[in-house]
Amino acid sequence: MIEVFRTNNPVELNFAENVLRQAGLEPIVLDSETAGAYAGALPFIKRRIMVIDEEAHQARSALKAAFDDLPDD
Repeated sequence: MIEVFRTNNPVELNFAENVLRQAGLEPIVLDSETAGAYAGALPFIKRRIMVIDEEAHQARSALKAAFDDLPDD
């Protein structure tokens, strides 16, 4: 599994998840419980979206097309 997206913003997280699903991928969100345990008061704990290794390039391309400010690999 490879991380392709990380955020504390629940709207961005949901949008990124939907972008990946529409691209035919199966994203997995990690750290939701940990990040939400303190109601987002700990900004260094972010929710992460992971995909299988073989889909990482496709996932990053889909996310770059959807988000203006994602860094290049």
